[in-house]
Amino acid sequence: MSRPALTRLAVLIGLVSIFVLESARYGVTFTERKVGNTPVTTLSQDGADGPDVVVAHGFAGSREMMQGYGLVLAQAGYRVHLFDFQGHGTNPVPMSGDVTRIDGTTRRLLDQTKSVIADLPERQPVALLGHSMATDVLIRVAAEVETGPLVLLSAFSQAVTETQPENMLLVAGQWEPHLRAFGVSTLRMLDPEAEEGETVMRGDVMRSARVAPWVEHVSILHSRAGRADALNWLNRYYNRTQTVSVPFTGWAFLALMAAITLLSVPLAQRLLPSRDLPPKQQPGSARFVATLAVPAMLTPVLALPLDFGVLPVLVADYLAIHLGVFGALTLLMQRLLWGRVTFGWLGALPMAFAIVILVAWGIGVFGFALDRYGANFLPVTERLPIIAALILGAVPFMVADAQLVWKASIWRRIAARVALLLSLGIAVALDFEGLFFLIIIAPVIVLFFLVHGTMGRAFGKRAGPLVAGLALGIILAWALGVSFPMFDASGGGT
Repeated sequence: MSRPALTRLAVLIGLVSIFVLESARYGVTFTERKVGNTPVTTLSQDGADGPDVVVAHGFAGSREMMQGYGLVLAQAGYRVHLFDFQGHGTNPVPMSGDVTRIDGTTRRLLDQTKSVIADLPERQPVALLGHSMATDVLIRVAAEVETGPLVLLSAFSQAVTETQPENMLLVAGQWEPHLRAFGVSTLRMLDPEAEEGETVMRGDVMRSARVAPWVEHVSILHSRAGRADALNWLNRYYNRTQTVSVPFTGWAFLALMAAITLLSVPLAQRLLPSRDLPPKQQPGSARFVATLAVPAMLTPVLALPLDFGVLPVLVADYLAIHLGVFGALTLLMQRLLWGRVTFGWLGALPMAFAIVILVAWGIGVFGFALDRYGANFLPVTERLPIIAALILGAVPFMVADAQLVWKASIWRRIAARVALLLSLGIAVALDFEGLFFLIIIAPVIVLFFLVHGTMGRAFGKRAGPLVAGLALGIILAWALGVSFPMFDASGGGT
């Protein structure tokens, strides 16, 4: 297929995806408010007469990530209230307290959830729906205040008993065996012979554990089966009959992100003229491996003593330092083993133009679509210093990486990404307790290279590796700065 045909296909896929995603929002009003410092979005149709449903996200999540379930319930007449936990999304208050104690961080999240519930008008008992980390919080909330049914996605909690919660549906992804087993264990508190997929009752207590096919911990948020089960469970409790067709928002969202990524190629070709670029600089395999191995092994040893923990985001300080040191060592190794390294300086104005276009596409276009349909990508003011600090490490790393893989084979590009992940893994092994959350950051880095790395490669072919490195460094810092929870280790968050 020719390039113009591929471009037209990408445009078509993007438009169809937007149509599906916007259709899911049709007729639903988004109303923003705050309960204290907690941002809350209410989804409802005009004249909605259904009960209230409070929806809570998982760790490193946001209100936007829960729209898949919220919109289906709103289309069915429920009034759905999504909120950002402390430290997440656009909530300006960091998480705080001892994460290892129920009366620490968990207590603060409990109180925050209860304040959102208390802000609602008293109509019928409020339903609770949550994912991952939020499931434990919601189970404990239900033990302290009167609520209606609970719908829990990818759930785990040590607070479940034979009598609490009274009405609970657990949905786990097909590829979450341990969480599926937990769901079955909650059923067997009532009936030792219960199996997954059954609904069991004992007195006033009713529970069910269902499996969402072909999904895991994140994609369950767009599972059509999971959303249909959630709506049916709430309808059964509230004796409602209104149902809706569950849209294919998960596939539409992925298709839209892919289309935006692929359209970066014709965008670069259209806006950036062909220029004389640096010749291909790729050494032999032995020198290339050495260029990767030395930074991968030395960076954790050099970076760990420099981690002073001043940024209010989990492991952000260390990550910025690790990226900066890794980038500096990579450039040093290229200079020592490759000889002269040419970055391809094009002049200030052409470079600035190319960088602005790539950043605008990666943050403005891709980021806007992500924020609207998938996950928070717009920072609150409190996160801007965090992004600025991450830029100090991300830009040197991405400049070195862009030069390293300039016109390289796909296998060398993969090897470069693996080297970074191995280096972060070594750091976690050296300080598991302090850097454990780097494990959670790893998938974000992989996705960044798949998406924004593709964009940078398209622009780098026209403008050189330095342009790609500088722009991708800014985008990487932005993505990391908005994605992970703010945390006040002093415990001073309120």
